[in-house]
Order: sequence, then C-alpha cells, then structure tokens
Amino acid sequence: MLNSLFRGTCAAALISAGQMAVAADWSLDAGSSKLAFGSIKKDTVGEVHSFESLTGTVDSAGTVRVAIALPSVETFIDIRNERMIEHVFKGAELAELTAKVDIATLEALQVGDTTLTDVEGTLSLLGREIGVETEMFVARLSERKVMVSTSDMLFLGVEEAGLTEGVDILQTLAKLSGITRTVPVTARLVFETDGETAQAAPAPEEVTQVAAVGDPVKGKKVFRKCSACHSLEEGKNGAGPSLHGVVGAASASVEGFKYSGAFQQADLTWSADALARFLADPKGVVPKNRMAFRGLKKEDDIANLIAYLGQEG
Repeated sequence: MLNSLFRGTCAAALISAGQMAVAADWSLDAGSSKLAFGSIKKDTVGEVHSFESLTGTVDSAGTVRVAIALPSVETFIDIRNERMIEHVFKGAELAELTAKVDIATLEALQVGDTTLTDVEGTLSLLGREIGVETEMFVARLSERKVMVSTSDMLFLGVEEAGLTEGVDILQTLAKLSGITRTVPVTARLVFETDGETAQAAPAPEEVTQVAAVGDPVKGKKVFRKCSACHSLEEGKNGAGPSLHGVVGAASASVEGFKYSGAFQQADLTWSADALARFLADPKGVVPKNRMAFRGLKKEDDIANLIAYLGQEG
C-alpha cells in the first residue's frame, strides 16, 4: 500500500526537478499538492485516504528531497488514523525520498507544454531503502511553477515495503474479513520557485527541425503506436510495410507490399525531415492515403520516433 504512494511521490518530485532551470532552488507548494491512495475492505467497500503534510525541495544541482509526514495520514476515521500511525508506521515521523536528476535534459519544456517522463529514485522507510520508478505526467504551468502527476494509476503491495505485519494488525483490530494488499495510488505535486529561472529555449517553428535531436529510448515507446501495423524486421510486412531501413529510403519501395495509389504516386524520400512532416500530418503529406493513423501531436514524440527508427532500422 505505502510503497505505491511513495513511488508516485518520488517520481513526481524527480520530474519536477527536471523541468527546473539550473539557477534556482524549488520547493513544494503543499497547498496545491496531494498524495492519495485507496483501499478496499471486505472485498466491496472502497475508501480514499491521503497524507496531509508533504514538504520537498529540488536544489540547483538537481538533488531531490521529498518528505512525507507519516502522522499526517488522513483516513477520515480518527481511530484508524491512530492505528495506522502506531501499527503500520510504528511511530515513525517521516518517509524520505531522494534522487539526483539530470536537469539539462528536461529543462527545455515550454510554459504551457506537457510531457511524459520515466523516473526513478530511492525511498527511505522504516529503515528500508526501496528503489522506486514510474512514468509521470508533467505540465509546466509558468516559468516559476510546474505540476506533476501520476500518468497511470499505480498498483503495488505492502510486502516489499515491510508493512504486512501492520496491515494484519489493522485487519484484526477492525474485525474485518479482509483489507486489500494492493491499492491504487495517485499523486499531484506542484513545485514553485522565487528565484530566477532560465528561460526555456523557444520551440522550433517547423516540425522538420526536431528530426535530428530525438531520444531512441523514448522513441521505442512511441513506436508502440505503430507496431499494430508495422514491423522493424526486414521483409516482415503487416497491414503496413516493414519499416526496416525506412530512414533515407524511397517511398513505396518495400518489396512484397501492395501500396495504395496515393503512396505509389507520392515520390518521396524518407529523410528525417520528410518523416517528421509525414508523422505530424499523414493526410497532408500524402493525400488520400488509406492509413488510419492521424499523426503525432508532440514534436518530441516525432523526433524520438525518428531516432528510434534510424537506430533500429
């Protein structure tokens, strides 16, 4: 249960750090932030809980520290709060999350833009050091404020966090037939700064300019949107042609695949720039093509996918 919570919080803090310019220290806006988790008792009764006191900082070197005040747990039943503090947390005051982040790779996020990022860190809880990682959604609200939240609902159990004994005691004291040992978790954290932040570089005006600066690791995830129809294996065609060697190849040139008339007449060379234009607007670049794909909206996704295609193809 608690490991789920801490994983979400840690990830959020890490991503927040990534959006922050090197010149400023950042602190958690507790009033705008929330860490919530759910539980199910007796197989049918669902409840939502949270921690009411969170503090955190990210310094100019990219060191992240987030503290969760364990006695601030709020389950909306006083006796249950007391039992969790005593038996689950064993009277401990804090759980602490620490991490070191590469600010430079993420600080280019524009005000108003959003992104998804994989992050990892370490949770210190009741004498244990627990590695945590997840994917988070990041939104830069202003030059001085960022919001991060869980991208997907997290589901983790109590065993690896060392909390099984405490939850067993809760179940016995409450005379319950069962308490879920795997729970959903959500996190929303807002970080802000009073210092000077570096202005993110202006976004490219043309989508073609992103083609050469992608991250193939992130592009592998983007390719999942393509894999239902396309393979990267040479000669293996599906609903669409194999994309093996596509970067730099002529359009409609894969042997054994029957192209639509639109692609046969396109007469394109799939340079990085041409791919970037096509991935952003398939119907605009090749009118009347039969693909169901509507295009990628984010320039980072386009650049990352092209980098992956170039590396794997």
